[in-house]
Order: sequence, then C-alpha cells, then structure tokens
Amino acid sequence: MVTGWARGASLYEATVRHTRLRPVAHRLRHRTFYWVLDLDDPPRPPWWLRPFAGFPARDHIGAPGQRESLDEFTAAGGVDTTDCSVTMLAHARAFGHVFNPLTVYWCRHPEDGLRCIVAEVHNTYGERHRYLLRPDERGRDEVAKTFYVSPFLPVAGEYRMALPEPGERLRLSVALDIDDEPILVATVAGHRRSAGTGALLAATARHPFSTFAVTANIRRHGIRLWLKGLPVLRRAPRTEREAHREHTR
Repeated sequence: MVTGWARGASLYEATVRHTRLRPVAHRLRHRTFYWVLDLDDPPRPPWWLRPFAGFPARDHIGAPGQRESLDEFTAAGGVDTTDCSVTMLAHARAFGHVFNPLTVYWCRHPEDGLRCIVAEVHNTYGERHRYLLRPDERGRDEVAKTFYVSPFLPVAGEYRMALPEPGERLRLSVALDIDDEPILVATVAGHRRSAGTGALLAATARHPFSTFAVTANIRRHGIRLWLKGLPVLRRAPRTEREAHREHTR
C-alpha cells in the first residue's frame, strides 16, 4: 500500500511504439515512464523531489486540482462527470520540462462505472485539444481527427482509440485511418510499479531526462521523415477564439 506523498498514484515503466504504414514505412520505439494519479489528489512530492516530478496546472487543460475544466468539457458533450472519480495518465514535469503527446482521463462513476474517457492531445506548437470518448467495455471508440499534430499528416481521417483503464498492465493504442486505410499506429505498453520516493528515483535513474527524450525523439524522427521525402503540411493558424477556448476550457 502506497502512503505519504504518492498515495493513490502509480508509476508505469513503458515502451512507446509508433509505426507509420504509408506513404513510407517508418518505425520508432523508446522507453519512458508515466504517472497514473487521482486528478483530485495528485502527488505532492517533498521539496527535494520536485525537480524529478511536478504537476503544475499549466501543463494540462484539465490539470490536477482543476476539475471544473474537465467537468465543463464533458458536460458540453452530454456526459455528467461531476460525481465521477477521474484517473489521469501523463508524464510529470521533470527538470523543468514536460511534453505530453497524449494525456488520458478515465471518468468513473461509483454506480455506473466508466462513463467516458477524455483524450487530451498536445502538439509541439504549444496547442492542446480534447477528444471525448464513449468507450465500449474494452475502452475502445472512434473519433474524427480535428486537430493538427504532425506536419506530415493532414487534419483528416478517423482515430481508432483503445484506452482501457490501467491495472497491473498498461496497454494503450491509437490508430489513424485516412480514406478507410490505416496510416499510423501508436501503442504504449508497460507494467505497474508502486509510486513513492524509491520508485521515482529508480525510474529516473533508468530513464534520465525522459521528458526531454520525448521532445528530442519527435524532432529526430521528424527530420528522418523529411529525409525520406514526406512533404511538410502547413498548419493553418488558429483564431484567437480557438486558442482561448483550448487553453481555458
């Protein structure tokens, strides 16, 4: 049983894989670790551990301690989550840096079970977008892609997401289909570890500067895709209203 500053939280050391199927084949793989925590009661490390794990509100649209934002978003989609517990999966801020390509929120009602999943996508331009999922018993749903992420992919197609709640094992999958053909598959697979001082220091030692590595890998593989001849698709500028909505709701 985890007590103290990390009670209710878990660490998952995981392998992330991206497989691009067309128009050119490309694969990437890296190791990292994630936090799974209670959105209403995030870990509060002692001061000397804060360089290794922090959860500031600015890192997410619906950040730890800001339930109103998440509840308003789900309500706009017709789902009431005010009485739900919310479990969040994300990277913590470490050594002053964090980048979460995907943050997941599982909204579970004490009587009804899992009511919805919110998938929060971040891009490298500092923009964020949420997708509301109404999953089946295996955590699966489909949603239209409406947010610019990669300069090598259009804002088009459908995401097929399989985001079952984490237990002893973590298994997430996001596939993008365009014109009814799969173009990209991303997976996260890992095992649960107890959260706490020793586990955090051990995970940091095994994956030093892991949050920097996420950003570096995105840049490195972007260069490789460009060298393979993939055209860069320009990002349409967002209106001030769209930017304000994404950063406040």
